Amino acid sequence: MHASPPNPATVPEPIPVDLLLRAYRAGVFPMADHREDDEVFWVEPRERAVIPLDGFHASKSLRKLIRREHFAVTVDGDFDAVIDACAQPREEHAESWISLRIEASYRALHRAGHAHSVECRLDGELVGGLYGVAFDRVFCGESMFSRADNASKVALAWLVACMKAAGYRLLDCQFMTGHLASLGAVAMPQARYLQLVAGARGAPERTLPQAWQAFAQPAGAGSASDSPASPGNSIVQSLTQTS
Repeated sequence: MHASPPNPATVPEPIPVDLLLRAYRAGVFPMADHREDDEVFWVEPRERAVIPLDGFHASKSLRKLIRREHFAVTVDGDFDAVIDACAQPREEHAESWISLRIEASYRALHRAGHAHSVECRLDGELVGGLYGVAFDRVFCGESMFSRADNASKVALAWLVACMKAAGYRLLDCQFMTGHLASLGAVAMPQARYLQLVAGARGAPERTLPQAWQAFAQPAGAGSASDSPASPGNSIVQSLTQTS
């Protein structure tokens, strides 16, 4: 099921696309205090969490789950539904930092081709995913959600594989958490992060949806989950390869 965009009459004025992109290139991103907050504040972390594309930690059980193709995975299959799910209240956070204005801003970024989502579905139902901002060869993960065990981990694994296939260089996770550390995230000073951003200038070889398409519809032999050319096997193979 696709999420319906909010009524235009009730949506706050979004942050301009060009302003958002300039902020991300400078290592700054917006947050809000609560869902109905029309104001945003700009965050520049002293320490940044980054997942090296060749350093993603996929456990044996996660690799098995990906190979089984337990979830149907898409890229940009339903950006609106993903950001809506990410904005919902959670047990650990009574208020969402994804205000209606921020949500409208990322919807506009998505329409401009600079924000992407990864969706995981189970029996046709959206049960996990993530979204983030893409510029140059950088992807800044913004938020993820999971309504089924390991759904967000599978979404992240697909994102890493698609980034590698598309020629991206840097996956920013913003703030370090124990969960991200278990998946291979490393912490670094903001100054080092900005050096990596500068080194990732230039367009990738292809877009993330194009990279997903190459995994989702492999050429050649059939796509059964036990086939070497199946999407799940191809994703796991990509994650275990190093440059």
